[in-house]
Amino acid sequence: MENNENKKGGTDRRKFLKLGLLSSVTAVAGTSLVSNLATDEESKTSGEKIRLLTPDGKMVEVDADNINKYPEALITPEESRKGIPNRKFVMVIDLAKCKNARKCVESCQKAHKLDHHEEFMKVQLIQNNEEGSPYWFPKPCFHCDEPPCVTVCPTGATFKRDDGIVLIDNDRCIGCKFCITSCPYSARQFNWGHKDKFDDKSQPYSPETSVPAAEGTVMKCDFCPDLLRQGELPHCAKSCPMGVIYFGDKNEDIVTNGEETVRFSQLINDRGGYRHLEHLGTKPNVYYLPATNRQFPLERGFGDDEEINERYKNVPYVQELKKQGKI
Repeated sequence: MENNENKKGGTDRRKFLKLGLLSSVTAVAGTSLVSNLATDEESKTSGEKIRLLTPDGKMVEVDADNINKYPEALITPEESRKGIPNRKFVMVIDLAKCKNARKCVESCQKAHKLDHHEEFMKVQLIQNNEEGSPYWFPKPCFHCDEPPCVTVCPTGATFKRDDGIVLIDNDRCIGCKFCITSCPYSARQFNWGHKDKFDDKSQPYSPETSVPAAEGTVMKCDFCPDLLRQGELPHCAKSCPMGVIYFGDKNEDIVTNGEETVRFSQLINDRGGYRHLEHLGTKPNVYYLPATNRQFPLERGFGDDEEINERYKNVPYVQELKKQGKI
């Protein structure tokens, strides 16, 4: 490895550690998504600790205030179309770990100022056949390499970046809904307009934040590129208490769920990873690990929200659980 002790400006390895893709809990070693860790003598003491993985594979614990992230300058709509250089973002969802805790849904809603019924991340209950038991199935936008939504958009409002992320520029969106009808995953929704979120003037609009929303336009999961520029995981990944959602860079072959950092290719190979509706040829950048050896019984996924539970009432397995008084 190149010795960095005598870089220009007198920077040495004792003063800064180069760190990679940063979440609120851990980090994945990288080459361009880097944050700087100050020395002890320059450190602050907020009391909040963050665990980081250094490029040489060592886990360190540092004070949160000592992490210097990317400047939080607004990314303009023009800049948002370029993407983050040399990155290919990918998500892996471990179905064996999901118990419908819904923290991924709620954190996404809060960050994007969505209403209760508006969900960029949906948790479906899937039963492939009557003989098999159902499983919880988190479903974001799949950020396809061959996205039909981009092809049908007449204004260029929907676009795909070099880093694999598909975004919507609501300054260009005319609300024609062509993209909604062309998406085979039902990942998009129309913004009919309500709530005071449209009056939010606290920040200028950027497609990378999807905030503030615009009435009469289409919206969807955006992989939180504003967080990625700061080296953080998307809201859904870092809020999941079960570690269901892994996120990372396919180019570097590394993904993390905030607690565990693994090779993407090895994880997919060892666990039989697959892509939803592969036969459609959209080439999604979201992968699933099969719901085998599940860690939680299905009934744990039913909470006190009757409106949410109503969604799953027609699943035969759920009807049987109700008869047995288990839910």
